Amino acid sequence: MEENTVRDVEAGSETGGEDALVGNINKLMVSPPGYAGIPRKGHLVFDACFESGNLGHVDYISDFEFDLFIRPDTCNPRFRLWFNFTVENVRETQQQRRLDLLTITNSENVSPEKEKKLVFLTARVHPGESPASFVCQGVIDFLVGQHPVAQILRDHVIFKIVPMLNPDGVYLGNYRCSLMGFDLNRHWQDPSPWAHPTLHAVKQLIVQMNQDPMVSLEFYIDVHAHSTMLNGFMYGNVFEDKERVQRQAVFPRLLCQNAPDFSFSNTSFNRDVVKAGTGRRFLGGLLDDTSYCYTLEVSFYSYMTAGSTAPVPYSEEAYMKLGRNVARTFQDYYKLNIIKDNRPNQIQSPDVELQTGNSYAGKGVGVGKNTSDREKERNQSVRH
Repeated sequence: MEENTVRDVEAGSETGGEDALVGNINKLMVSPPGYAGIPRKGHLVFDACFESGNLGHVDYISDFEFDLFIRPDTCNPRFRLWFNFTVENVRETQQQRRLDLLTITNSENVSPEKEKKLVFLTARVHPGESPASFVCQGVIDFLVGQHPVAQILRDHVIFKIVPMLNPDGVYLGNYRCSLMGFDLNRHWQDPSPWAHPTLHAVKQLIVQMNQDPMVSLEFYIDVHAHSTMLNGFMYGNVFEDKERVQRQAVFPRLLCQNAPDFSFSNTSFNRDVVKAGTGRRFLGGLLDDTSYCYTLEVSFYSYMTAGSTAPVPYSEEAYMKLGRNVARTFQDYYKLNIIKDNRPNQIQSPDVELQTGNSYAGKGVGVGKNTSDREKERNQSVRH
């Protein structure tokens, strides 16, 4: 898995003067502390020895995390800009493709002594669901941008994003499966490092972070596209703890208020046995009761807003806008009201109607009546 860390760097900082050396990292192998053997599969090799390269040095943090430092201009540490470097990646697919991992946060959040709120997002486990990539792109673009909400989120939350969990399947043009014919979203319980290498690597990383007492892994969201239903909506889990059930419904309701194309009435919570191997179901049972795991679905086709009678076809921009609204909703969820925005930040947490049995759904809110109950029941069995 290749991890690229995006962190805020204070403009004009005088820090790092001791790093103002001539030259850059040149084929540096970064291996675990104390390891002195030849490079093995899984060890990263960094290189910035080319025109405009400016990677100064690399610190090993863990098997899945490295600190990367910009080399400032020689003899003038006030000037530094972004990273230019190459990576020979840590995890490859069966066809030798990269598994990318992005980390987006403020650099202060990665201090070992500081407790961290963490949001983990994945997309394209089903390679044919290309709208998921546009939604994911919208999340990334917003979080790395200069919008005040994005800056506040980076100050308080660490976002880890795997934009493409099934790169081989995407390259091959598969609709649902990996190179070897596996539906990876049914193998979270026991992924094989040989048959499901990308899934195995991501699961290991999530387990490692969940065991870190300084990390609070609060959200896992797996982004998909849906072939029959309209709008964006979510699948969540069912718990015996009614208070946890109520808390789990807060984020989808907030998203419904932020995104006119998101439907809370289509959002459902279940413990369907056939979904036991999905990321949403497996991680919902693995993580503690302060964590919330969702499948975020978006229609291949169109959406209907409240009060409308005609569906609006989705475009690439509309998918990315949904992604931006997903990112903005984290500010509302965490109530990070440090800035003044052009919309209200305080949102009442509405009630959720529970139904007996193994699943429940929310009553219509916002765009809650844009799809008939009969259509929803007919499509509820569609796989995700």
